[in-house]
Amino acid sequence: MNIDWQNIDTVLLDMDGTLLDLHFDNFFWLEHLPKRYAAQNQDSHEDVIASLRQQLFDKQGTLEWYCTDYWSRQLGLNIIELKREISHLINERPQVLSFLQALKANNKNCLLITNAHPDSVALKFSVTRIEPLFDKVISSHQYGYPKEALGFWLRLQEECPFDPERTLFIDDSESVLRAAKDYGIAHLLSIKKPDSQRETSPSKQFRSIGDFAEVLSLEAATSHG
Repeated sequence: MNIDWQNIDTVLLDMDGTLLDLHFDNFFWLEHLPKRYAAQNQDSHEDVIASLRQQLFDKQGTLEWYCTDYWSRQLGLNIIELKREISHLINERPQVLSFLQALKANNKNCLLITNAHPDSVALKFSVTRIEPLFDKVISSHQYGYPKEALGFWLRLQEECPFDPERTLFIDDSESVLRAAKDYGIAHLLSIKKPDSQRETSPSKQFRSIGDFAEVLSLEAATSHG
């Protein structure tokens, strides 16, 4: 994939489904949590699945949808503790570390911007090796707006000034990528298969990558710059 790295100063990266395999999150919300919730409430697994899906659907695109504190209160369970029980499923996607190391070696401004709650970010960092490779880590919960909202991008620009025309943003969410496009970010990439265990249709609106080997032309592209 041809990326003109000479014209990119800042790289914004999503976490879940982009740098990390979304299998952990999907397994948690669709399998692990419903099983625990059903056991606590003595309901059938099928009824719990239907109830949780409706509750999640009702909050989709809002900050609460991503908030572990909200769901802990809503469901009467410690969401972070339940996530720790299956933390062995947290994994980097292929070539992620090589890509992040290349960004650092080539002096690109590299920011993690995620809708994940800070508690979830801390858990992911505790079992992966990505944290030291970022110049800054930002959870949308710090701003009070999810990445789908203009308010997030205005706050990001205020805290970490960047030139949208010279910025690359990679995310697995079409709605988030559309918000970034509306804000004016020039270089946008999607992810073909955020969950390694599930087949998904590639984005029709944005160029997609299968793994980060496709954008590891970075070193060669910038070695003479």
